[in-house]
Amino acid sequence: MRIAFLLGKAICAPRSSVCAAPPKGLAIASLGQTLCAIACTAVIGGYTADLSQAVQLRDGKVYFVQPPQLVSAVTTYKDTYIWGATYYFTISLPENAGEPLQKITINQREGVDRVRFDLKDTSAFEGTDSNKGQKLALKDVTSDRKTKTISLTFDPPVSPGRTITIALKPVQNPTVAGVYLFGVTAFPPGEQAHGQFLGYGRLQFYNFGHNRFF
Repeated sequence: MRIAFLLGKAICAPRSSVCAAPPKGLAIASLGQTLCAIACTAVIGGYTADLSQAVQLRDGKVYFVQPPQLVSAVTTYKDTYIWGATYYFTISLPENAGEPLQKITINQREGVDRVRFDLKDTSAFEGTDSNKGQKLALKDVTSDRKTKTISLTFDPPVSPGRTITIALKPVQNPTVAGVYLFGVTAFPPGEQAHGQFLGYGRLQFYNFGHNRFF
């Protein structure tokens, strides 16, 4: 079940306040304030009690209650030019996320060289790069060359309370040394799912002088 934010229809809400007392009669005003306080408490209490559920706005957009976290981003090889590296992005989905994880996008935001990936060799699994668990099924893995974005759709979606890792295989490490930043965004299921930006995976590559021979 998802919570609908319909606070715009609150029982007692002039524009400048949450609760307002009736203008006539002290007793009536006191009663009005009391009833209003009860109503507001009920609304707030109902929301608090349902924090384990996802948030759905009036326009239909769905949000995580507690978004996933980008735990780490590592590469197996830090040499420029080298072939055969794997970039691991580890993500933790909390128990109180409210929704499963449907899709992840990884976008190259910084770095002199453009990193190209072998989409057919992309994979995902439970656990971390050093403690690999069960493999996760991917429905779609696509690339937008214009925005430098890789999109991965899980089928079925990943349930809350799990830590997963995405393994991307670059065709080749960057030819230019330096810091490369990859923005990671998570989406819950739904046609109007809101993407939650999790942060940047930071990978640094070095020119050690010998890697042109790989």
